[in-house]
Amino acid sequence: MKFTQLGCLAGLCLLALRVDAGEVRAAVAANFTVPVQKIAEQFQADTGHSVKLSYGSTGKFYSQIKNGAPFDVLLAADDTTPEKLGKEGLGDAASRFTYAIGTLVLWSRKPGYVDDKGHVLQGGFDKLAIANPRLAPYGVAAQETLEGLGLWGGVQNRIVMGENITQTQQFAGTGNADMAFIALSQTIKDGKTIEGSQWVVPKHLYTPIRQDAILLNSVQDKAAAEDFMKYLKGAKAIAVIRSFGYDLP
Repeated sequence: MKFTQLGCLAGLCLLALRVDAGEVRAAVAANFTVPVQKIAEQFQADTGHSVKLSYGSTGKFYSQIKNGAPFDVLLAADDTTPEKLGKEGLGDAASRFTYAIGTLVLWSRKPGYVDDKGHVLQGGFDKLAIANPRLAPYGVAAQETLEGLGLWGGVQNRIVMGENITQTQQFAGTGNADMAFIALSQTIKDGKTIEGSQWVVPKHLYTPIRQDAILLNSVQDKAAAEDFMKYLKGAKAIAVIRSFGYDLP
């Protein structure tokens, strides 16, 4: 009898969870694609809420949000865009927080091609892919790195620019570029480094890539969106974030 009662109680709780379940429309920086997929799966299993994920460059999302795009939260690749949205009255400034701090790497699909000091940048490579600095914070970090090394002016005619960090990796992955500046998280799959070679860029060469999240004023299901924002700060989400090589404040 006790087991039957417990079963009924569990069923009622599950039913209540489904009745109250909502949907979160999240605009997510391309570098965070795989981590957020894992987090969203856990979030849905734990809360019943679903998450509709859209991926792209932070700069493009900013323009879309200004033009009324239907998003509830933005997981940016920087901290300046969410700050700007808060100041412009398009997001809840009080909700903004840093969910991850990114790391820049120089990656090639060719094993042994990129050395562990980045000296390959001074060699005879053909094409180097970076994300467009006007749209993607990781592109800004790549430009800062090249400027810091005194190489920016000399590589202009060999740079291939991606619209976002995913496209940038695709250029190097398909052979349209010899190597690419991308996020460390993109070189990790199932807890292991993907095939190829890479140089983890020293942090002093670029401005820290603080990635902030913000609740948008266009939010449709505020309760579900707030639950998702809280979940990003929780132990399960943090474990996923760290497993992809991100730091936290």
